[in-house]
Amino acid sequence: MNIGVSANKTEMLAIARAVAHEKSIDERIVIEAIEEAIEKAARSRYGAELDIRATIDPKTGEMSLMRHTTVVEEVENEAQEMSLTDAKKLEADAEIGTVFSEELPPIEFGRVASMTAKQVITQKVRDAERERQFEEYKDRAGEIVNGIVKRVEYGNVFIELGRAEGIIRRNDGIPRENLKNGDRVRAYIYDVRRETRGPQIFLSRAHPDFMAALFSQEVPEVYEGIIEIPAVARDPGSRAKIAVISNDGSIDPVGACVGMRGSRVQAVVSELAGEKIDIIPWNNDPATFIVNALQPAEVAKVVLDEEDQRIEVVVPDDQLSLAIGRRGQNVRLASQLTGWSIDILTEQEESERRQKEFAERTAVFMDALDVDEVIAQLMATEGFVSVEELAYVELPEIAAIEGFDDDTAVEIQTRAKEYLDKIASEQDAKRTELGVEDALLEIEGVDLPMAVQLGKNDVKTADELAGLTPDDLRGWFETKDGERVREAGILEDLEMSQEDAEMLILKARVAAGWISEDDLPQPEVEEVSEGENAESEVDIADMDLDALEAEAAALGVDLDAAVDGDEEAKD
Repeated sequence: MNIGVSANKTEMLAIARAVAHEKSIDERIVIEAIEEAIEKAARSRYGAELDIRATIDPKTGEMSLMRHTTVVEEVENEAQEMSLTDAKKLEADAEIGTVFSEELPPIEFGRVASMTAKQVITQKVRDAERERQFEEYKDRAGEIVNGIVKRVEYGNVFIELGRAEGIIRRNDGIPRENLKNGDRVRAYIYDVRRETRGPQIFLSRAHPDFMAALFSQEVPEVYEGIIEIPAVARDPGSRAKIAVISNDGSIDPVGACVGMRGSRVQAVVSELAGEKIDIIPWNNDPATFIVNALQPAEVAKVVLDEEDQRIEVVVPDDQLSLAIGRRGQNVRLASQLTGWSIDILTEQEESERRQKEFAERTAVFMDALDVDEVIAQLMATEGFVSVEELAYVELPEIAAIEGFDDDTAVEIQTRAKEYLDKIASEQDAKRTELGVEDALLEIEGVDLPMAVQLGKNDVKTADELAGLTPDDLRGWFETKDGERVREAGILEDLEMSQEDAEMLILKARVAAGWISEDDLPQPEVEEVSEGENAESEVDIADMDLDALEAEAAALGVDLDAAVDGDEEAKD
């Protein structure tokens, strides 16, 4: 079938409108696609090198085909350009940039030209449709959409969303949920990307935020922001934990989410193929929140390590299996919900560990101080945990131990210091044997045990220490197979803080000449307000005179001179 440029104008516009309506795109885009198809066919007829423009009036359907020639200073393409001299022959007032338009006769589309035009129009319309889909969905990430299963391929489910198509990839579906063609389904938009094959709308039914969004639909208080959902942890299709907090003290967030006779939570459970949901009250105190998160297990005691975001939880012996859950599910979800690594111990295990630590400290004291077991146990019972503590603590604290006196305290402390000197000598010899340079030991913060540990890990110079990171020293966590795994650091056993590790490396960089002392972070100087000065003056004024004189004497200040107006004494 041949189509001429002079074809029925009304029919052409009707086709453009129909296509635009069907694809939900602008009618002008379809008309531009037809114009482009006509231009391509005309160039194949009159010459590919020509600058040919086709235009269609969107109101009347009138079509025109024009060849354009531009006046230029130096002609490079004779098919599209002409010199100013030649232009003046055609039009006296022509100048650089003038465009001459020549109307071309109508053309007829042969079979090949018709197919080419169809491809051009189809591609243009498809691109416009994809762009419309992307613009429509690009800002809708985080929403729940309804759709119908269009097809299932290799575990990936394609969802018809009306004027677009989304995909639930294998990992984003609920395990063991069997979706079939024609099923109506709700899913969560978590990403929209512009890709070569068109916009990709990624949907999920396993995403934690899908559950939060479902509660927002089922619970008016969540939708209105009265109740917030700060955290969700899911084992899709099996079990989930959701933390809730109320901004209104009169509303119970857990009760509101559960609903009358469980109606609200049951609606979410039904949507998630029977996934069991624990609704946990949020608490700003990590210990309380973690105890709540381990429900339904009862917790006897917790010990927090805030720096490493780690917590040790002690539970009654009969609660261990409940706290851990089937295949570790309960503790794993609680860890995901709170963001803390959780270690579970029974009361018996914790008691045995305490007894073991007590026995180890007792043995250390017996060996280091050459005392009998009873004395060593007395010191361990009083809370002394190391020989270093005994060596440098105030003597009255040792003498206060039941059965000890001042002489015993002096003897204990003397033996502790002698033992530490002996250990230091051995460690220095070990440090020398490992080849650790003296310059490394001179860095502020590096002691002998640290130098030996660094040497064992082939860190023997200031340069080598300067090139490390805090994680190299302290250790770090990595996620492997969904579990957080601790990777040991060089100084793992020394329990160094993040700030100390950073400062140690900076001091090493100063020693290595990488930076100067001026580059080190300076301690913040707290400004004192006038009110604080006044308070300080009142405190001094209210001091007992004897105490004031004693304080002045300790500072080496002549109090009488200060009172008489001596400026140096006043300072």
